[in-house]
Amino acid sequence: MAHCAEVPERTVAAAGGKAAQIALIGNPNCGKTALFNALTGSRQHVANYPGVTVERKAGGFVTPEGRAVRVLDLPGTYSLRARSPDEVIARDVVLGRLSSEQPPEFLLCVADATDLRLSLRLALELRVLGTPMALVLNMADIARHRGILIDTDKLSAALGMPVVSSVAVRKAGTKELLGFLDGLLAQGLPAPEKIPDWQAPDRHALRDLQREADRLIAQCVTMPVQPYTATSRIDAVLLHPVAGLVVLFAILFVMFQAVFTWAQAPMDAISNLFDWLGVMAAHYLPDGPVLSFIRDGVLNGVGSVVVFLPQILILFFFILVLEDFGYMARAAFLMDRIMGGAGLHGRAFIPLLSSFACAIPGIMATRVIDGRRDRLATILVAPLMTCSARIPVYTLIIGAFIPNRDVFWGVQLQGLVMFGLYAMGIVAALCVSFIMKRLVWRKAQHDPFLLQLPDYKLPSPRSIAIGLYQRGKIFLHRAGTTIFSMMVVIWALCSLPLPPKGATHPAIDYSAAAWIGHFLAPVFAPIGFNWQINVALIPGMAAREVAVAALGTVYSISASADDPGHLGGVLAAHWSIATALALLAWYVFSPQCASTLATIRRETGGWRWVALVFVYMLALAYGSAFITYQLACLAGLG
Repeated sequence: MAHCAEVPERTVAAAGGKAAQIALIGNPNCGKTALFNALTGSRQHVANYPGVTVERKAGGFVTPEGRAVRVLDLPGTYSLRARSPDEVIARDVVLGRLSSEQPPEFLLCVADATDLRLSLRLALELRVLGTPMALVLNMADIARHRGILIDTDKLSAALGMPVVSSVAVRKAGTKELLGFLDGLLAQGLPAPEKIPDWQAPDRHALRDLQREADRLIAQCVTMPVQPYTATSRIDAVLLHPVAGLVVLFAILFVMFQAVFTWAQAPMDAISNLFDWLGVMAAHYLPDGPVLSFIRDGVLNGVGSVVVFLPQILILFFFILVLEDFGYMARAAFLMDRIMGGAGLHGRAFIPLLSSFACAIPGIMATRVIDGRRDRLATILVAPLMTCSARIPVYTLIIGAFIPNRDVFWGVQLQGLVMFGLYAMGIVAALCVSFIMKRLVWRKAQHDPFLLQLPDYKLPSPRSIAIGLYQRGKIFLHRAGTTIFSMMVVIWALCSLPLPPKGATHPAIDYSAAAWIGHFLAPVFAPIGFNWQINVALIPGMAAREVAVAALGTVYSISASADDPGHLGGVLAAHWSIATALALLAWYVFSPQCASTLATIRRETGGWRWVALVFVYMLALAYGSAFITYQLACLAGLG
């Protein structure tokens, strides 16, 4: 089990040798994670709860008076009734039912101060558990700006718990909360009360709790005479059935253009760094196996993947900004009619959009969909979304074979091709879902689509920076572990056995990799793949981007003096355009990600759905590559 970030020893000593255990709980989009980031900064650890794929965020911080605190950021939940896997985890941690998690000693129920209805209902549910707690009114500055006045003393007396304010996105916004925690810890945390046989509230009980929450709001909250209308004015455009979709597709188009245009300079810098390291290795090491391993196996292999880090960070930047701004829920609302026509639930849009970054969190995000059939349908098509692991493959081939020129009004042809590949994945997902709806789930009915639209707010630079840091760290860790280990294997296959004495062909032609590639040639020859591509597809089963590193290693070892120095130039010299287009078509659909398949297994509880995903995606990949290659050859591009 993963543990939270360690609090420094001096702070533990200041706290009497033990850090207080606190948990943050609240509705989705209440600013809970922003508050967690404001409290812990980079002193946090992200993992999964044992046995499930629900994300666990834990961290540590020190109060102004030097008291150590360990804090757990629980998944967002609207009620302890727990209808989704995320909500089940939040409920079980609070109730102390998870053997792997120490029950929290104190709860901070985070509420959106601009919309207290559902947050107060959750606080009323939590109150009866007996765990000491406080209500945190987050986004208090926005509430004041809108003229919403909250009598915190009256609300505290009515709830029977402390009420404090916070502004998670501002530097000093947690001062009141930290002061409250210091005073609380100085007195000692109150002991929890024993509650006999807690029962989850039914619908009638939830209605009673909601009426009680509405009564508290009427007593303790004064709303402005003229309600705040900026959000409604923006929504009049962004939620318009025509203009809203135009804005949505424009945002996606700009995102994919930025992946190319913004990332070029830092990508060149990273590429030059690895080239320089290769030159230094050749300068200080004698020619032989050690130099070949370091330069051809490690630097050219891992470096050919790391160079795409700027593009992946740009993609995540857009996703994090849109999510922080409050636009993601609007996008789901806009896409509900299109998704429903294809047999997908409206809530499926957010998991599918998350799958643009990585299919694994996208599949995990399907837990927000209540119905099992709707959740399964989304899981089955999520791998078709163009994840960040495909970006190294796409950009390598597009950069090598597609001219870098403007088509119209500053729109690049390369970015347009990239947008087309993303669109192919989206269309394929909708088509597959439509077919499954007609063949597998003909009689199934959708659950009602209920969605709470959060107010717009300026994204927090701190939260976005932490999010980018975490995702960049995960990518580099993957490059340093999975990809590195695969490159060691590929280098060995490409270098061993050694060529016989008097050999006239390149050494790689006598290697185990060449034997494997030629063995698979009859299968992949109809789609235009050579033996080098066949070799790269094998380690690419672990992760798609490994194929780029494998190609870098294979062509580095087999390079001749006339080959260009960079991988894209080498491929352009050895491949036909038909082969390049066929490989692009293959990667739009290929199921080459063992981690994704394992996640599907864990989320669905069996191998049947994993086998279905693997088989249908493999069939789509081979079929599309075959059609693309044959048509390209007929067009004279072979």
